[in-house]
Amino acid sequence: MKTVFLASVAAATLIAAPALAQNAIGSVGVAYNYADVEGTDVNRAVVDGTVASPVFGDWTVTFNAEGAYTDVDGMGDDTTLAGAVHLTKKIEDMRFGGFVGASEVLGGTMTTFGLEGQKYLDRATLTGVASYGTVHDADIWTVAGDAAFYATPQLRLNAGASYSNAENLFVGGDVEGWAAGVGAEYQFANSPYSVFGGYDYVKSSDLDMDANVFSIGMRYSFGGGLQARDQAGANLGRSAGVAQLLGN
Repeated sequence: MKTVFLASVAAATLIAAPALAQNAIGSVGVAYNYADVEGTDVNRAVVDGTVASPVFGDWTVTFNAEGAYTDVDGMGDDTTLAGAVHLTKKIEDMRFGGFVGASEVLGGTMTTFGLEGQKYLDRATLTGVASYGTVHDADIWTVAGDAAFYATPQLRLNAGASYSNAENLFVGGDVEGWAAGVGAEYQFANSPYSVFGGYDYVKSSDLDMDANVFSIGMRYSFGGGLQARDQAGANLGRSAGVAQLLGN
């Protein structure tokens, strides 16, 4: 069932732009992530895609999916998939809705349900997310927020933070973790291509672990530029932080 869901979301993301009509907006990107986790090197190559389109009235459906190859120093490598479907409603300069997703993480499949909201300003986008996920009989609760500022129409700067609590994790007992990060994306003039980079710091005192996560990449946009993607709901599901470290 999990494989069917992930494959369906990935396929929908890649082909939905022409299928959902001319109002579709989204992007396809490639990225390299490097994490230093207590002296252990974690290298990830990621391909992701997202597409959003109005479905009826002020409602929007957004598909996002990613495939990642992860190599952990001294522990081998793995290839994983993740995907989600979002249904949101735009009310004046705000957007509210929910999502369901699945991802391969910690050697199992995490199913996630969540609520999300966005506030659109002239040169900024504010995003908030609350979610519940389960994997290996562990219950994972997460709250996250992000603020994006458009220094120019072609330059997006953002900062965000998240907090997660995992109950009954197989490492024993409850585990808390938090993350904070910054990022930037620049779209070349008169071009659908952009480059991006980011940094996240992830810490869990319960696991006596912290990590520094760096990312760089390139993105191809269709249907609109940086801020148009935000306001169309085409950037939903791109939170980093704890999920970045877990490979989600």
